[in-house]
Amino acid sequence: MTISKLTLRGSARLKEVDKCKIVDETSRRRRHRKNMEILEADNYHEDPHADLVMSKKIPKFDENLETRTRSRKKEKNPEYYQAKFRKHILQLLEEDRMEAEITGRYSYQDLVAEDTDHPARHFCAVCGFFSQYVCLACGMRYCSIKCMDTHMDTRCLKWTA
Repeated sequence: MTISKLTLRGSARLKEVDKCKIVDETSRRRRHRKNMEILEADNYHEDPHADLVMSKKIPKFDENLETRTRSRKKEKNPEYYQAKFRKHILQLLEEDRMEAEITGRYSYQDLVAEDTDHPARHFCAVCGFFSQYVCLACGMRYCSIKCMDTHMDTRCLKWTA
């Protein structure tokens, strides 16, 4: 019995499609919401490398002995209070809604843009350019083969549980 080369080799694309997990719209929305929450939480962290100093014992040439011996009390500037009392975007929207009810004006959530005659634009989830293609597994958009490879390696739902 002879086996042809085509039956042994097979299609790599079809094997890859079998590995993909096709996700429904609610799972896509849940994943999108989770990613947005992670990004929102990431905005409130200070950069851990922002104030690294090589050594605190290195003298600065412009300071004299009186300034070095004096105790340095940390002054609280406006940036300190802004960092301490930061508000989440949902808190800001809620405050705006409550203020709008009191003053009788429109809130941010009440404002709606008019419907357009133009079709919706779709952007690549990897690079941000216009996209024409959609991932079959997770529904995210990409614009080229390079972006598709990046998406498959890092962002696609087929690797998430």
